[in-house]
Amino acid sequence: MKPFGYLRARSTAEAVRESSAHPGAGFLGGGTNLVDLMKLGVETPDLLIDISRLPLDQVGDTDNGGLRIGATVRNSDLAAHPAVRTRYPVLSQALLSGASGQLRNTATTGGNLLQRTRCPYFQDTSKPCNKREPGTGCPALEGAHRDLAVLGHSEHCVATHPSDMAVALSALDATVQLHGPDGERTVPATEFHRLPGDTPHRDTEIRAGELITEVVLPPRPDGAGSLYRKARDRASFAFALASVAAVLSVRDGRIEHAALAFGGLAHRPWRAYAAEEALRGAPATGETFERAVDAELAAARPLRDNAFKVGLARSLAVDALAELAADS
Repeated sequence: MKPFGYLRARSTAEAVRESSAHPGAGFLGGGTNLVDLMKLGVETPDLLIDISRLPLDQVGDTDNGGLRIGATVRNSDLAAHPAVRTRYPVLSQALLSGASGQLRNTATTGGNLLQRTRCPYFQDTSKPCNKREPGTGCPALEGAHRDLAVLGHSEHCVATHPSDMAVALSALDATVQLHGPDGERTVPATEFHRLPGDTPHRDTEIRAGELITEVVLPPRPDGAGSLYRKARDRASFAFALASVAAVLSVRDGRIEHAALAFGGLAHRPWRAYAAEEALRGAPATGETFERAVDAELAAARPLRDNAFKVGLARSLAVDALAELAADS
């Protein structure tokens, strides 16, 4: 393992200042992804800045009825929080479907958003990978890609983002709060993660030296229900082949609010804007749900071995919307 320095930050300002002063630094929260990648030689930080003791571990209401989630809140604590379970069940369900109980007890909100892809070529330093070393190629295009992207990929990368939590945050229109050398800024969760294009090594819109300090959820739309559904190869401790986060409200038989996001299909959580447009104001029927989801998935470009993901995602989304409509 490459030698590295360690610093326990005493404040957010110190963490940002030290990160800016050491371009090869990395932030350490729970370490459930970062430490694994360090062991593999994929991540090689010169300095680890421990932010786990910073006062960023609280969940609280916002003035307008939303929810504020600190960056170091543990996944298990967030999933069990009463406000999350009652007002944003899709988020609780997404968190509980990820990883294992032991990992959820350690993993943090900010770290979950920043986890890297689980593409086998990215994790194997003996193989070329544009995400790890830009310009070396993407062997997954013709190699093992059963679990990889069908939407939004490019010739440079077909990896998928592994987070379940991030899919729920996308459907909930959350915002990510960042603190960096130039001050504070806010990025919508729907725009925080990037599509690969010709820069697949850039996973997110985070800038050098910036630290995630919190995630903010807006108030729940009136009368809206929400849920998360995930299909995977085994019942636990497995990443999504396809998943869906759905938020839906129905009034007098017609859809008043709809938000839909897919996981396991793209380089980032895939917000289904075409489906949402087809859903709003339409009758809450199975035919409507099928037509809307088909409109979204028409953009899919499956590879040789992963076309099954399109049908799997379709079934998950249609069933989720039907369940929410039945409960409205």
